[in-house]
Formats: sequence, structure tokens, C-alpha cells
Amino acid sequence: MITLQRYTFLLLLLALLASCQTDYASLPTYNAKKQLQAVIEVPAGSAIKHHYNQQTKTFEAEQQAGQDRIISFLPYPANFGFIPSTETNAQKKPLEVVVLAGGVATGTVMEVIPVGVLQLETAGELDHKIIAVPARPSERSINAADYNSFTADYPAAKAILQQWFVHHNPTSKSKFVGWRNEQFAEQEIQRWMKL
Repeated sequence: MITLQRYTFLLLLLALLASCQTDYASLPTYNAKKQLQAVIEVPAGSAIKHHYNQQTKTFEAEQQAGQDRIISFLPYPANFGFIPSTETNAQKKPLEVVVLAGGVATGTVMEVIPVGVLQLETAGELDHKIIAVPARPSERSINAADYNSFTADYPAAKAILQQWFVHHNPTSKSKFVGWRNEQFAEQEIQRWMKL
């Protein structure tokens, strides 16, 4: 009888643990070490657009005509995701982030350092993409920790990101507006943080 109770308890515990899902959108913007966090939705090198569904708390492939949306351009040049606990509009869209590193799995939470902001105009509205590098130097694919070093040492990376985000989705008709530094990135993050 005791063995049956133990098995029942273990099954209930496993069922409870399996039902617990991380709410990535509600993670803190900054962790306990005061480092900015990024949630990765699309790994670098992927051509399938994923997004985080806040209602189901799952990562889903974006749909287009009932099928997974495939980027019919070059695959993502960097990891793409969002800054948790931020909202930029009435649709509660989180602030987007591009993390310059080797591809990491969808759902990875990374500590990052902003190095700039790519400003676009999409559908008549400003669209800011925070450009960041991993906080851990061993995870970086480029050795830049601020806008000046990013600009001086990696102008081709800036050009690639600029061109990719302008051209990857022809229906959005995005236009390049400009680049801003890491201080502007921090201001944008503070501006859109949920209090």
C-alpha cells in the first residue's frame, strides 16, 4: 500500500511539474545581477519565424496561409527575440532584440549587453531593434561591448543587419532610418519596461 501511495505521489508531482511552464514574457528585464535578459525566439541561421505566444506560453512557428512562415530571403543573420517585461504598443508587443552570437535554441534566456539600436520605419511607425552581444565574452562571435567598438570594428556586420531587416519581408516595406548607440538602447529599454 505504501508503494502505491509513493507511485501516486510521484505521478502527481511529475504531472504538476510538467504543467508548469515558464512565462517568458514576464521574466524580469534585468536579472538579479543587473544584467539585461533576452529571450531567443529565432536562432541565428534559421529561416522559420517563431514567436512566443503569451497566452499559451509556448513558442510557435508564425503562420502564413496556414503554413509555417519561411523567410524567403537569407536566414536570420543573428539570434532574434525579445526583452522580457517590455511592451511597446497597444498589442503588448515586447521590445525586439538581435543577439550577435552563434545560433542558440528557441527559448534560451541570455544575459546580454546592448551595443546599439537599428531604427527602421515599418508601416509608417518607428521600429527599433536592440542590437546586443552576450554578456559572457566566451559566447560572443564579435568582440564589441559598445556602439563605438561595434561601429569601428564591425561596419560590415552593421551593413548586413541593416540590409537584412530592410529586405527580409517585402510585404512590410521597411525603410532604414538610422543607428543609435547603447545609451539610446538603455533609454528605449527603460521607456518600455512594465512597472
